[in-house]
Amino acid sequence: MTKIKVIIPAFNEADSITHVINDIPDSVNEIIVVSNNSTDDTEINAKRAGATVLIETNKGYGYACLKGMQHIANQTEKPDIVVFLDGDYSDYPEELTKIVAPIINDNVDFVIGSRVKRLREHGSMTFPQIFGNWLATILMKLFFQAKFTDLGPFRAIKYKKLLALSMEDKTYGWTVEMQLKVLKQKLTYIEIPVNYRNRIGISKVSGTLKGAIFAGIKILGWIFKYSLKK
Repeated sequence: MTKIKVIIPAFNEADSITHVINDIPDSVNEIIVVSNNSTDDTEINAKRAGATVLIETNKGYGYACLKGMQHIANQTEKPDIVVFLDGDYSDYPEELTKIVAPIINDNVDFVIGSRVKRLREHGSMTFPQIFGNWLATILMKLFFQAKFTDLGPFRAIKYKKLLALSMEDKTYGWTVEMQLKVLKQKLTYIEIPVNYRNRIGISKVSGTLKGAIFAGIKILGWIFKYSLKK
């Protein structure tokens, strides 16, 4: 049976984290919530909902993801698939089944949940998010002949392939770094259209001008860095 673990980076998601955890299918073996310096009841609520709760004091999305990966690396029994999912309830966790299906059924290495316009709730993605996704995917197509249309955070990857990527970004560049390394290592990948709704609470990245600017700089930095690599 396929072993699946989910990593959820979370910063002050007390109002949403229980909903996220409860909607994750029972086929998942472990739900790992990484609290990234939360000052509310995120950790308490996640534990009550049955998740493994870790604390990462270094602030940054990548730091939280790496903490979750470190936790898995320290376990005796390793998963076949790792799924990354946000803690704000903007994604539909129950769609995890269709996210992992191409890996289980067709041996695909990497799957992204693509937040296509027809399945997005009005206002669920800000203009900086939409523009940033468009620019990043256009550049990836130009430089690497990529077929990505989104940098969506809801994603699944074979655990062994994830380790081989040697992920390193600590903050905003985590998602694009993963996609660029998937391209560089010539892994197989596919996008699956997913539903997307307005998040609970305020985004710490796209909801602020500073966050949007820094995310944009980090994403473009990774793309240009990899465009120069042979």
